Amino acid sequence: MLPAAALARLAARSLDAAGAPAPASVGLILADDGELAALNAEHMSKRGPTDVLSFPLFEAAAFPPHVDQSGDVASAGGRFRLPPGQRVHLGDVVVSVERAVEQAKQGRGGQTSDRASSAGEELALLVVHGVLHVCGWDHAEPAEELAMRALERRILAGR
Repeated sequence: MLPAAALARLAARSLDAAGAPAPASVGLILADDGELAALNAEHMSKRGPTDVLSFPLFEAAAFPPHVDQSGDVASAGGRFRLPPGQRVHLGDVVVSVERAVEQAKQGRGGQTSDRASSAGEELALLVVHGVLHVCGWDHAEPAEELAMRALERRILAGR
């Protein structure tokens, strides 16, 4: 799997790439399917576990604009106004490690849920994905999804 320090670096890179204020924090909770199923039912009205849930504390408009691959602005962006050095907590990400391992084993990993990956690679993707959601990114529309997936790839590649 991945050490906690590697997950923290991924979360920090994701915050930077998403234009989050600095310094900022996100809570990263590594859980199991049971906890994700309970959260999924309570907050999303869906049955069963999911791989990652994000709980942002700010609207997407608080973050810089998200631009899709065609160059169109996908959402209006605002800015945080904080005193210098004030750390803001942006929200929480809850990842099912159990689901990440299972998806990797079954070859249902990656952004398209159709490729083999290691459990560590899948966990890394879920952390990045969840942090981007906290920062206002979404994938409900095709253009948003293309932009979010491209950003995920850049973050995971260390760029």
